[in-house]
Amino acid sequence: MGGDAQKKRIAIIGVSTFLLVAMVVAVTVSINLNNKGSSYDSKEESKSSVASSIKAVKTLCAPTDYKKECEDSLIEHSNNITDPRELIKIAFHVTISKIGEGLEKTELMHQVENDPRTKEALDTCKQLMNLSIGEFTRSLDRFTKFDLNNLDNILTSLKVWLSGAITYQETCLDAFENTTTDASLKMQRLLQSAMHMSSNGLSIITELSKTLSEMHIGKPGRRRLLNNNVLGHDYFDLPEWVDDQVGVRKLLHMTGRKRMAHVVVAKDGSGNFTTINEALKHVPKKNLRPFVIYVKEGVYNEYVEVSKNMTHVVMIGDGGKKSRITGNKNFVDGVGTFRTASAAILGDFFVGIGMGFENSAGAEKHQAVALRVQADRSIFYKCRMDGYQDTLYAHTMRQFYRDCIISGTIDFVFGDAVAVLQNCTFVVRKPLENQQCIVTAQGRKEMNQPSGLIIQGGSIVADPMYYPVRFDNKAYLARPWKNFSRTIFMDSYIGDLITPDGYMPWQTLEGLRGMDTCFYSEFNNRGPGSDKAKRVKWEGIKALDSDGISNFLPAKFFHGDDWIRVTRVPYYSGQPSPTH
Repeated sequence: MGGDAQKKRIAIIGVSTFLLVAMVVAVTVSINLNNKGSSYDSKEESKSSVASSIKAVKTLCAPTDYKKECEDSLIEHSNNITDPRELIKIAFHVTISKIGEGLEKTELMHQVENDPRTKEALDTCKQLMNLSIGEFTRSLDRFTKFDLNNLDNILTSLKVWLSGAITYQETCLDAFENTTTDASLKMQRLLQSAMHMSSNGLSIITELSKTLSEMHIGKPGRRRLLNNNVLGHDYFDLPEWVDDQVGVRKLLHMTGRKRMAHVVVAKDGSGNFTTINEALKHVPKKNLRPFVIYVKEGVYNEYVEVSKNMTHVVMIGDGGKKSRITGNKNFVDGVGTFRTASAAILGDFFVGIGMGFENSAGAEKHQAVALRVQADRSIFYKCRMDGYQDTLYAHTMRQFYRDCIISGTIDFVFGDAVAVLQNCTFVVRKPLENQQCIVTAQGRKEMNQPSGLIIQGGSIVADPMYYPVRFDNKAYLARPWKNFSRTIFMDSYIGDLITPDGYMPWQTLEGLRGMDTCFYSEFNNRGPGSDKAKRVKWEGIKALDSDGISNFLPAKFFHGDDWIRVTRVPYYSGQPSPTH
């Protein structure tokens, strides 16, 4: 080991508190924290081992919000282990167990429940808790197989996945809003321990990531983008259409779609299938290569789900107005928001091109989702999402939208994803007479979650039907759905439909939410609605300079963007060039 490396190793070992974890995880050399060359008798050694384990547990739990639960659960299951890496794995196992206990009790509640809305909420909770367990399970698997040279990227993925697990639990509780039974309170009690342990897990990984970043440990060197199929976060085979130097652009031409499609969907029977769901049945399970589905022009009245095990699906249509998935499930007719989506995308590395997603329920039906996305590293290019309230549910994971059109009335872009919407158009539609319009409602619950909505290079405009009433039915940029809601508007055109206040508080039974804890900022925008002089004076409204805004430019916000670059979707990783 060279002189500089030796100094770094000594520094890691010598630094106090959380660097102990960084040392064990990042270095993983033959240092046995239990090996003291024992000259003690077995009794003294046992006492020393217990004391060392408790100290290691307290060190690990130091950055968490629920320290007692963290310490008690680890001490109970640690069997005097002092290796922080093993303690982190134990913490994950305990959390999975806690969520599992909540899942079992949910099943029992479901069996005795008669109220239809509550019964549906319980069904939704079961689905979401299974998803939450899945995120902890893959985080545990990834953490177990970490690579020192790629540690920074691994920890980034862990933060995204654990954040998703927390959001799924919170969405479970949200499902009980407007139910008439006491099931909501029961579910809060059932999930409290699991939610606290999940929060602790994210805090531990976040602190570890922060420590490594400060020490410049685990950051991969700059590599050629397509070298050896290494894409920055994980290893997977490249799309064949990347190799031809044309990428996604070739799929925008009719001949390219026909040639590269594995299956063709056509309403008129001229393809392999007449429905998208039939085509999806032919996606290989846990697929590692892009599976291209060409959806020919037509209105597809079906509820489409790209499930968790349908990875690397590329769905290309003839345009957002031509190849359209539509549905009309809605809250007023008895369906919870989560289940109203006309299309739900869960499979990682999904790419949608030239597709339309619509919920036709109408403004009077309230919450009615057109598209719900939970797919990690998913991309939507030249797509269209149309609805009224809650049109695009950017629920969890990393998502990138480019040149898309999203229309709606209330909270029509919402959720808790790590999402960048670049060069997209947001069309505010005419609401009901007594309603006001809000473009975004981001749902970040905890400060350690890496999530947020980044609106970059876009346009916020009025639909022709809304334009005459835009000053009567006011429109706002955002309202904080959850306490730590985070949304950035940069380099965008903001029309005069946006009220000078800019932001609306979230009203709850307990009062107004998020005004001091949210994180909202506007940078380098233009247009009559971009004047910040009369914006609300909340603690959560931040004035960022160019250095501050750099943290929210796509490459830095995503903490790695090779998964976007390989598709050759038009994209700028920093500030837009003058041509954009």
